[in-house]
Amino acid sequence: MTEKTGFAPAAAPHASTLVSTPEDAIIAGETSIPSQGENMPAYHARPKLAEGPLPIVVVVQEIFGVHEHIRDICRRLALEGYLAVAPELYFRQGDPNDYSDIPTLFSNLVSKVPDAQVLADLDHVASWAARNGGDPHRLMVTGFCWGGRISWLYAAHNPQLKAAVAWYGKLVGEKTLNSPKQPVDIATDLNAPVLGLYGGQDTGIPLDTVETMRHALRAANAKAEIVVYPDAGHAFNADYRQSYHAESANDGWQRMLEWFRQYGGKKA
Repeated sequence: MTEKTGFAPAAAPHASTLVSTPEDAIIAGETSIPSQGENMPAYHARPKLAEGPLPIVVVVQEIFGVHEHIRDICRRLALEGYLAVAPELYFRQGDPNDYSDIPTLFSNLVSKVPDAQVLADLDHVASWAARNGGDPHRLMVTGFCWGGRISWLYAAHNPQLKAAVAWYGKLVGEKTLNSPKQPVDIATDLNAPVLGLYGGQDTGIPLDTVETMRHALRAANAKAEIVVYPDAGHAFNADYRQSYHAESANDGWQRMLEWFRQYGGKKA
């Protein structure tokens, strides 16, 4: 098992491009959030100097859980003026740090986490944030990989959500008892505008599935946009991995911040 401050073993090898955000201007740390009768571990970050309730961004983990990269995403968002919260959404089923390879992690843990449980947990995260300095009228979500798919689903689940940004989240796939719907199935149900950020070289999310999603969104007249970075693969924002593509990651980050600003993330 890795240190709490480290990275999931299944995410190795790590790259030298790792970004680490200083904490001088923010308050960050671990907390626990009551959810469905249990206490869910979570990481949160906010700016030190802030007046009034902060816009909220719920950060949904990669397949690897809330490891150092996801915590750093929260710190980066705090520097932008947000209250960012990343809940440990696998906590009932197990610890991703117990697995050293992705296929075993997926089959033994990730596939056993029901979407319905995750979406309900995210509702409790939103409630916690509203009680702890966040503005419930400026609620947003962003997620990466596994969390990118969840971000699409959450945009169809919570009518209070103002905006969502999904980074390379799977769009189509088989339906199971734990995952009865995929993003392509909920295009007609979106409550909030969604920005999808995808890599043209992503072998796990073929471009034809991105086109399928675009067609579904157009047919639903949904307020959504999908950007594909031709030279990027999967996990192009994961600066701690070999897949990191700095140009695409930086552009995606700026697009995300603008999406949040445009749809109610920050006061003018």
